[in-house]
Amino acid sequence: MTTEVTQVTVEELAALMKQAAGVTVDPQDLASRADSTFAEFGLDSLGLLGIVGELENRHGVALPTDAERCKSPRAFLDLVNGALTTGA
Repeated sequence: MTTEVTQVTVEELAALMKQAAGVTVDPQDLASRADSTFAEFGLDSLGLLGIVGELENRHGVALPTDAERCKSPRAFLDLVNGALTTGA
């Protein structure tokens, strides 16, 4: 069985923030402020946990436990995309 590895984009993260946590963020704003904290966007740790769970379901891969502790969108995307690439 071959699974296609996809990278989580800023746009997808913004959509997940809306879906999983009810936080509406413009993807361009998220990209331009990728080093800002999730708290600055209104996302709390519970919301981030929901996003991690949704990504695990979508990709069929357990993400590192550090994913739910990431403080910024850039750190989260780097960690998640690294895990999806390596299958870890």
